[in-house]
Amino acid sequence: IRQESEVVSTITAICALAIALITSALLPVDIFLVSFMKFPNGTYKEWAANNETRGQIEDTVLYGYYTLYSIILFCVFLWIPFVYFYYEERDDDNMNKCSQVKNALKYTIGFAIVCVVLLLIGIGGRGYGLPALSFSISSLTLIGMLAVITYTAYGMSVLPLNLIKGTRSVAYERLENTEDIDDVEHQIENLKSKCKDGRPLSSRDRHNLQELEGKLQVLRRRGRHLEIAERNCCTKVGSALRPFKILLGVFFILVALLFTVALFISNLDKALHSAGISSGFIVFGTNLTNPLNELLLALQPVFPLDYILITVITMYFVFTSMAGIRNMGIWFFWIRLYKIRPKRTRPQALLFLCMILLLIVLHTSYMIYSLAPQYVMYGSQKYLVQMPSAGPTSGNATFGTTRICDADAPEDQCIVTRSYLFLHKFWFFSTIYYFGNWAFIAAFLVGLVVSCCRGKKSVIEGEVEADDSDVSDDEYVH
Repeated sequence: IRQESEVVSTITAICALAIALITSALLPVDIFLVSFMKFPNGTYKEWAANNETRGQIEDTVLYGYYTLYSIILFCVFLWIPFVYFYYEERDDDNMNKCSQVKNALKYTIGFAIVCVVLLLIGIGGRGYGLPALSFSISSLTLIGMLAVITYTAYGMSVLPLNLIKGTRSVAYERLENTEDIDDVEHQIENLKSKCKDGRPLSSRDRHNLQELEGKLQVLRRRGRHLEIAERNCCTKVGSALRPFKILLGVFFILVALLFTVALFISNLDKALHSAGISSGFIVFGTNLTNPLNELLLALQPVFPLDYILITVITMYFVFTSMAGIRNMGIWFFWIRLYKIRPKRTRPQALLFLCMILLLIVLHTSYMIYSLAPQYVMYGSQKYLVQMPSAGPTSGNATFGTTRICDADAPEDQCIVTRSYLFLHKFWFFSTIYYFGNWAFIAAFLVGLVVSCCRGKKSVIEGEVEADDSDVSDDEYVH
């Protein structure tokens, strides 16, 4: 039963996450298509000169978003909840399969009702299709924003610093653990010696004895794990790759700082030059130089390069998010729901992890817009502006000059990406995302300070804890 639940949970997680990653991959395709319609001089190419042709291409991209976002809604509100509750009910040995399916469906219907309510609110008199789907996806992206602030911001600091600092020596940890075991055993013997003459132990001594025996159990389990780690080939290979890990850690921290600086500049631009809260802090044109925006615009004309960079950014967010979740576990406010540990993660925890990563990938589209607003909105499009010629003999003559597309451009001269329309259909979501970006920057800086202050982590970090059972430990060891 356990093996079956693990396989189903793993397949569910892989499929749902794959759909989210494919959706994020549609962003650079969307940007490429609107940019490819024009020449560098700002004029439309022959095949794109017709409004009808451009409309058909834009509609094709829009239908792609409709399809993928609908599948995401199906995953979040139906598929994942059903699998989660089915195996949650299966933990009860007294329940038959029919009752498990019924109970799982009962809870899943609650999620389906939430989905319908979100779609109806999105319709809200604005018509069908885009508004309904945009509101539902934006609501999920809002939850993704909270996950990004909680896990990704911390993971962006903890992952590179753990790579740079490395782990403690296994031999030293085993020696230290052996000394701790001897010390605890000595304390237990001292307590037990008090009742050798038949006198019962006081309640305080009994409590201390119970605590010490529990501590000894954990230390012995820790000793077994350290012994396995010392024999493990991965530990020896990890030590040999130490210089590479340091370089990778330095690269990751530089990337994290680049993202943070780009996000800060983008938010500062919105704070100084946007129309305010009521407009969702939308900036009409780029007023401050954003390094990542300039880099993407420079790479965009050569199709694969910006696509590769967007993919790298998305996967970077996924890996740092996983590092954050791995170090923190899955929490609901102050309650720890699940731990994420090698070979011993529960199927339900895997589904929770999948849901969190899916929502984080959804929010990645808005994060990329925040990091490179000009690129996401218009790509590398330019438009022609007729300027009067200078000089006394020029008369009424004019000359054409090209400008980078912005909100001041004529509507038929610059095409906005479909992704941007999804992201900014409702101004209040944009306002919340704006403040969320400031919270993300603050969380990253706090996480960076905390990670810097912490020492090297154990080579078996998170594998042995006081609330583990001997059964789960034996499964891991064997």
